[in-house]
Amino acid sequence: MVLGLLKKFFGTRNDREVKRIQVLVDHINLLESPISELSDDQLQAKTGEFKDRLKKGMTLDDILPEAFAVVRETGMRTLKMRHFDAQLIGGVVLHEGKIAEMKTGEGKTLAATLPVYLNSLEGKGSHVVTVNDYLAKRDSDWMGTIYEFLGLTVGRVYHDMPEEERREAYSCDVTYGTNNEFGFDYLRDNMKFSTEQFVQRELNFAIVDEVDSILIDEARTPLIISGPAEESTLKYNEACKIIPKLRKEKDFDIDEKAKTAALNDEGIGTVEKILGVENLYDPKNIEILHCVQQALKAHALFKNEVDYVVNEGEVVIIDEFTGRMMPGRRYSDGLHQALEAKEGVNIENENQTLASITFQNYFRMYDKLSGMTGTADTEAEEFSSIYKLEVIVIPTNKDMVRDDCSDLIYRTEQEKFDALIEEIRDCNESGQPVLVGTISIEKSEQLSHHLKKHGIKHNVLNAKHHEKEAEIIAQAGQFKAVTLATNMAG
Repeated sequence: MVLGLLKKFFGTRNDREVKRIQVLVDHINLLESPISELSDDQLQAKTGEFKDRLKKGMTLDDILPEAFAVVRETGMRTLKMRHFDAQLIGGVVLHEGKIAEMKTGEGKTLAATLPVYLNSLEGKGSHVVTVNDYLAKRDSDWMGTIYEFLGLTVGRVYHDMPEEERREAYSCDVTYGTNNEFGFDYLRDNMKFSTEQFVQRELNFAIVDEVDSILIDEARTPLIISGPAEESTLKYNEACKIIPKLRKEKDFDIDEKAKTAALNDEGIGTVEKILGVENLYDPKNIEILHCVQQALKAHALFKNEVDYVVNEGEVVIIDEFTGRMMPGRRYSDGLHQALEAKEGVNIENENQTLASITFQNYFRMYDKLSGMTGTADTEAEEFSSIYKLEVIVIPTNKDMVRDDCSDLIYRTEQEKFDALIEEIRDCNESGQPVLVGTISIEKSEQLSHHLKKHGIKHNVLNAKHHEKEAEIIAQAGQFKAVTLATNMAG
């Protein structure tokens, strides 16, 4: 009760922070009129002027109001988009190395241009981290117009990019790319013999889009670079034939949360009988034991169209967080070979780990880290304890009209699907476009099958149809449109 009264009189810390930043926003607004009277040449000359001021000992905070006013005016002239006060507040929060929680549709992409421009003036580079290549390309092309007008260089890193082009992209003032690209480039650099061969510069400033997804959900996900190990692949076919003869709980136990599967005493005896060996754990049988364990894992824990897909005769991993295919990535320690044996495709050579890092450890190496998302306040404690990042909830530009409903829980999956079909049909009849999010390719295909049975026309967006992504997204808001998507759309 006392805490409630104190909050009522003095406001929450979030309220006080927003109030403090509002003073800066008022200063930026006062500069809007004189900045708008500058010619294009005078506006562009501001970048050189700011750099000179920094060389003379001024700090980024000293030039922040004018720099933000210059970016706002450039946005108006080049994109016909003016930063609202809410976006200016978000920009200040990001510059201060905090997390800005901005509701969907509030313009996080445009807000990021303010701190990115300001922090790039030091010449050390700024990284904008997105969840997928589609957003990295879209944002670098779209927002790049502002940076380029003001004399900054813009680069983008993407999969299969030539080494020299990659180095050039990192030498730009602003670099866009996915979390995977930045992380793997760091690992590859650390496997090189000299720093002259590095593509990345020192890790100066990064803004992470969908920060809760990358820094919390995927925080412990290891990025692994592996090389071929000279092992025979034939043993995986042999091991794969054994697993269907084993029975769950009788021969092996599964821990789905820890994603482990292990043979029990009875299962060990069954395998020994099938293989005709006396002791499976004898040192001479260690290789076949390893193959059996990986084959068990492949059969019991990994599902086709959930964890991976078979595409053109290859087992391709599905990113569990974005729902996208990850061509070229392979599981290590023989697991990928076990999956290839399970699916009856060509078995490639086994890999061994050469370098590894988690997103959590990688992003903590930046001198200044900030992030933006629509949902961060619920994870504020984790952000604070792991990354020392404070979450500031940015007020919306206009009052919220969207109705965020509570979750509905159903007794069975079938009842859930029935209710979902009914809801989609009602919206469809009134012409309202519907977007349905699913957790896996399997579920999106399952729901698609139900919709076809009920004669409801729809589009499916998942890793299987990713090449049509932009086209499907463009149609999603049309009259009567129904779109099923895994979380890949970002």
